[in-house]
Amino acid sequence: MKVRKIPLNLNCGLDLIGEVLYGKWKIRLLWFIDEGFKRPSELQRKIPDASRRVLTMQLKELEEHEFINKKIYPVVPPKVEYSLTEFGKTIIPVISALGHWGDAHEAHLRKVISKTLKGI
Repeated sequence: MKVRKIPLNLNCGLDLIGEVLYGKWKIRLLWFIDEGFKRPSELQRKIPDASRRVLTMQLKELEEHEFINKKIYPVVPPKVEYSLTEFGKTIIPVISALGHWGDAHEAHLRKVISKTLKGI
């Protein structure tokens, strides 16, 4: 069990969403599951930069926060599939809006990210 060094501060909706969606790959996992990529191996192929361990941890957290369901089929070898819950489906329009915003401001975002990386 994780022990927090800093207590949770959940004073507003932004704090709440940050707590449940914080994680480098969670938004992309939700998006790809919504697009129909449901097996862990499919998700790994869609996000090759992520380690299998990190993807598994973030999928587990998304399941704990009731964004996704995990179905384990009783076959050998075991087959696992993920799907969005009704609650999980409600975040897809928000993710879509963020993606459109990122596309609309791509040049500016690339410039500031590049500048930040050069300063490191």
